[in-house]
Amino acid sequence: MTGTAGRTGRIVVSGLGAVGPWGAERTALEAVLAGGPPPLAELTAAGSPWNPGDADPSLTLDPAVRWSGLLDPAALTSWVPPREGRRMSRPSRFAVAAARIALADARFSVPDGGLDDLGIILSTAFGPAAVTEELLTQILCDGPETASPFLFAESVANAPAAQVARLTGARGANLTVTQREAGTLIAVRRAAAEIEAGRSRRMFAGVADEMVPLLQALFDRFGTLARGRGDGPPVARPFDRDRDGFLTSEGAAVVLLEEGRDLAARGRRPRARLLGGGEAFDPTAPRCGWGHRHDRLGSALLRVLDRCGLAPADIDLVVAGATGARDGDRAEALTLRSAWGAAPLPPVVAPRGVLGLLGGGLLAASVLLAERAWNGLDLGPPPGFTTADPELGLVPHGGEPLPDPTTRPGRAPGPPRILVQTVASGGPAAWLILEAPSAPEEETRRSIQEVAS
Repeated sequence: MTGTAGRTGRIVVSGLGAVGPWGAERTALEAVLAGGPPPLAELTAAGSPWNPGDADPSLTLDPAVRWSGLLDPAALTSWVPPREGRRMSRPSRFAVAAARIALADARFSVPDGGLDDLGIILSTAFGPAAVTEELLTQILCDGPETASPFLFAESVANAPAAQVARLTGARGANLTVTQREAGTLIAVRRAAAEIEAGRSRRMFAGVADEMVPLLQALFDRFGTLARGRGDGPPVARPFDRDRDGFLTSEGAAVVLLEEGRDLAARGRRPRARLLGGGEAFDPTAPRCGWGHRHDRLGSALLRVLDRCGLAPADIDLVVAGATGARDGDRAEALTLRSAWGAAPLPPVVAPRGVLGLLGGGLLAASVLLAERAWNGLDLGPPPGFTTADPELGLVPHGGEPLPDPTTRPGRAPGPPRILVQTVASGGPAAWLILEAPSAPEEETRRSIQEVAS
């Protein structure tokens, strides 16, 4: 487990770009978080690679789970013109669009020729799945000599990060993390470490993933998908006693990280400040499941907080990676319970219940919550939650306004703080601690100090 040292808030989120089932507009994402229905679409059944004209019974999707949060390609055309994107996989197009939105959001322009001190760390769970499937079909059905070099170049996990570098001028460090659901938070923390170490001045960090029928069918084989009721789409129920699985989704979320003094010099306020983070691993977890050493993960979380000069009582909101998966939600809840002990938990929200497992919804929602949860962002009730699980003892935040953190006894002074947590299948766990921007006058004072330093 590693963590950043010291609670300085020196690294800030200056821009956020997110594309997903909601489209590419932030207002649409906010509407979903405020209680809008999960933006789901029906996936078509997968055909057989060996006989494309026939349906492969092993890949045919049950109507109850043939739903996913899919991104409408038309939402990307303003950021990735069709002619530019025709040689890119869908995850690459997602990532490029999100990175360009982040630059626009930060009001930062990359000069012609690019920047050597602008780097990229992205994560992905499955990489460009459709391109990989097409390439393997060529090799296995028609012979290796028919394999397309173009498809091979886009089939690797780091293709989206490479395309972001090519099309935004980011000439610095370029890394792709593959740590399943925990990869996104790991990517952000490692990107911040690049800036803290002086190796980069600014960093893109985030995630890009797509959903295809083959992946959906594989998730169904493992029994991990939320089931539909009758003819309607499924509903995920994070932390609910009767939860039965998660929703899948696709898209990308990218943040632009930089030092607060650089942002202040441009006359801009941050979306959020990054106080720290860390990672841990549960060695008891199987390859496709969750382990039982929640005490070990809880102790690691306490060390992350301690390295940031914080205690559990100083956290005002938890953004959990819970999805509605039975064992995954259990790992999320019991890790928090282990860290907080007998003390009451702060409000807990689980945006993946409505935004889906993949595609960056967790990161995008966390930044939006840090910026606006106490400043006008409405939160809807937890989707599908009806009955608390007695083993977990956790009821997600019900949608009412969040309590004013400054009135809580024993809390360290400062703006609201958010803990973002993901306990992933296979053992990885990751945390980020975000701080809301200060009031405008306090942010101005802090910015002057940072520029002077």
